[in-house]
This record gives sequence, C-alpha cells and structure tokens, in this order.
Amino acid sequence: MAERIKTLRLILGDQLNHQHSWFKEEQDNLLYVFMEMRQETDYVVHHIQKITGFFSAMRNFSEYLKEREQEVIYLKINDSSNKQTLPENLNSLIFEHKIEKFEYQLPDEYRLDVQLKDFCKELSIASEVYDTEHFLTSRDDLARFYKGKKQMTMEYFYRDMRKKYEVLMVNSKDPEGGKWNFDKSNRKKWTGNPEIPHERGFRKDVSEIVREIKKAEIKSIGNIDPEKFNWPTSREDSLSVLNYFCKNLLVHFGDFQDALHTDEAYLFHSRLSFALNTKMLHPKEVIDSVISHWRENQDEIDLSQVEGFVRQILGWREYMRGIYWKEMPGYRRTNKLDNQNKLPEFYWNANTKMNCLKHSIQQSLDNAYAHHIQRLMITGNYALLTQTHPDEVDAWYLGIYIDAIEWVEITNTRGMSQFADGGIVATKPYVSSGAYINKMSNYCKGCVYDVKKKTGENSCPFNSLYWNFLDDKREFFKNNRRMAMMLNMLDKKSENELFRIKERANSIIQNPENF
Repeated sequence: MAERIKTLRLILGDQLNHQHSWFKEEQDNLLYVFMEMRQETDYVVHHIQKITGFFSAMRNFSEYLKEREQEVIYLKINDSSNKQTLPENLNSLIFEHKIEKFEYQLPDEYRLDVQLKDFCKELSIASEVYDTEHFLTSRDDLARFYKGKKQMTMEYFYRDMRKKYEVLMVNSKDPEGGKWNFDKSNRKKWTGNPEIPHERGFRKDVSEIVREIKKAEIKSIGNIDPEKFNWPTSREDSLSVLNYFCKNLLVHFGDFQDALHTDEAYLFHSRLSFALNTKMLHPKEVIDSVISHWRENQDEIDLSQVEGFVRQILGWREYMRGIYWKEMPGYRRTNKLDNQNKLPEFYWNANTKMNCLKHSIQQSLDNAYAHHIQRLMITGNYALLTQTHPDEVDAWYLGIYIDAIEWVEITNTRGMSQFADGGIVATKPYVSSGAYINKMSNYCKGCVYDVKKKTGENSCPFNSLYWNFLDDKREFFKNNRRMAMMLNMLDKKSENELFRIKERANSIIQNPENF
C-alpha cells in the first residue's frame, strides 16, 4: 500500500475541519499525517486539559478519516518514530514513503507559517498550500478594509461583515431591529435568577491520554479529572454543544454575557470556542444555527441575545484574526506602556486573598476556561494595573485556556486587555477600580477587602492600583480624549490623597504575595 502513496498531507491540531474540500476527493494516493509533538506542547506551559483536548480531538479526527478509508499516519507523543518537531517528522515520512508532493493548509499561527514556508523552500519535491476553508475573511481582508484609515474601529468592520454575509439584515443596508449593536442591553448582573441550566457535559474518560502526557513528562498547569473530561473533542460532540446552547442558553446569553458569579463558571455562555478554534465547527454554521433557532422562537428569545452572540463570532473573532496577520510579527514584541513587572505567583495557584482573582484563577485552573469579562476585567485588569510585562501575560493566557491559539490570544491579551499595542485594537485601556467588579458580580461580597475604600489596610487593591496606574501613565494618555474625564478626576485629588494611593499601590505591586 505504501508504494502507491505519493502525496503527503499534513493536518495540524487546529485544522480538524470535517467539511474541508480535501476530504471530498476520491484519491488513493494520499497519506494524511497528524503529529503530537513536544514542539507544540512545550513552547509555553499549557493547561493539562488543553493538551488533552487537542490530543483527543486530533485522535478522533484521524479515526474519522480512517473510517472513510483514508490512509493515515498518527504520531503519538511517545512513539519511538516521533522526532518531536515538524520538519524532522516530515522529512522522515517523505523519505520513508517515497513522497513526491507535500501539501498543507495555511497555519493560523505565525511561527508555524514561517516554519512550514522555510521547510518547503528546502524541499526537493513539489509542495502546495491550501486555505483552511474555515474563516469568513482572508488573512489580509481586514488590512484592505482599513487601508488609509486612522483607527481600525471594529464596529464598522462588523457592519460590513453583516452586509457581506446577509446576517441579521432586513435588506442590503438596514439591520434587523433597526440597530447594529445591542451591547447596552447586555450588561445585567446575575443574582440567582433566571436559573442557569447545567452545562452540556460529556464526562469522557481520557485517562489513557493523561497517562501518556505524564509519561512524556510534559510540564503542565491546572487540574483535570481524567474520567470526566468535559470538552467537545469530536464533530458530534461539537454539534451537540451548539444545539444545547441554542435550546437552553441563548435565551439569556446577551443579558448576562458580562456577568460574574462565584457559584457559576459558565452562566449562559456557549463553551463553543474550543470547537470553533480547532475548526470542528465552522463559524457560519454556528451563526446560522443560532439565528435559525431564534427565528423559530422569537416569542421567547429577544434579538439582543442573538446579536450579542453573532457579534462575538462574525465581528470580534474575524477582526482579531485580521489584526493578527496585519500586525505580526512585530505585534508579539509591542509594549507601548513600557510595563516591566513580573506576573504574581498566585496566577498559577490562586493563592490570593482578593476574592475576584481567587475565583477567576481557580476556575481557570479547574476548567481551562474563563469567559471574556473574567479575562478582561479581572485577571487582565489586575495585570495591567500592576504594570506587568505583556510577555508574562501572553504566556499565561496562551497556556491556561483550552481555546487559546496565538492568533486569537495575543490580539485579545496584548491588544484589548493590556493596551500594549498603544491603541491598535482598543481606543482606551480596559482598566477599572473595584466599582465595576462590584457592579457586575458578587465577588466583592465576603472579600476581606472593602471595595468602597481606596486606601488603608483593608481597602480594595483595585482602587489604589487604578488611580496609581492613571498617574503613572498620565503622560502617555494625556492626549487620549476617552481618558480625559478620568484624568480630570485624578487632577482633583489632593497631594496627600494621591500620596496614600500610590503608597498603597506600590506596596501591592512590590509584594503581591501579601495580598
């Protein structure tokens, strides 16, 4: 059989697209290869659930292809023939199977894109690259859209995408409901009602994969119950999660998408990001399913719930990917605020007295998951206010979350969360005092710190950190119109009050283990 195989096709761990045109062909001269590699497990320290999720999804997809009589080679992490790097494994397979052509799909991470381009330059056989057939934009669509514009405001890109794909449109110009954006309707605090359905669970046994990861001595973070793994790792699983979201969670998604609660990790969020980012689901089928369910249940589900969800996928997801390809490779080094501090140790163990951080980090360690407000306004907010180096923040976010792939992680972290890009993604930094956290959550209830106090031993650390940050970065933000009101309020503080604020903030920054 090996003698007939002439073309080698690589499938990366985030290219599990069952609907790709590759798999609609009838050819008997193809060899597909999947690789579990130290190259991918070790470039940052990943959550154990993230490594397990990718390995499980890759193995399931390889079995799917085998069942359809495709020739597949699967290199597991501990296989003796696994060289643990992409070029070495590919060279070995090309030689062993007398391959005459190498094909791959465009990687979504810059480092892999460069690695495969360099590999192909050295090849003595033909090579060809294909689109992943997943995203709704090409790599450079966003750069073209904003060419000549001073500010890349996401809203205008989102509206253009709505028109282009005829999503929630009355006609070619007008949005359904008369508004493009219902964001102001989606900021409710959840206090126990309505009741939140239990998340769609799988409780799969992944003990074998976990044993293999431990045998390979791969360093990881976080926790896992190997007998009750709860993430979708197949096309069937992913469709089940999508269906469950439509039927049980969509009805209140928009209302509470920014809410935070100590007892609820998922609230009404879909938990579809891992399925999307591995390409087990296509963004358009997710959007279409959600809108279709809403149309059939408009008496129960308001348009604002649906628009908020669509904006995340059709707007933010495509926008962030466009920013990534427009700004890389320089983007991963940008640090416009010149922040230099280390990320506190409690980001790896949740050992902090600050209730909001303790819950958000422990949840992340337990579930490899936190929703966007926990990431942006709790863990990200604290990292920015303590002026942490964005490299440190990137490594943590990229490692701890199951859905974190660099194209989506770095733009959200370095851009949206840390303002390290100086305003490419966001027009102002997403920072807040404890007041916002108290408004959107129950985290402040029962915390040892008083959210209403700015200084003093039991004052909320976010309060002094917030004003200290504004004072430290005053020069950088002095011409930012969106920061003018806060800087004016800062100017009204007495010299004595500002001294006490900065004293408290610097104590927190220098001794995070005490808080």
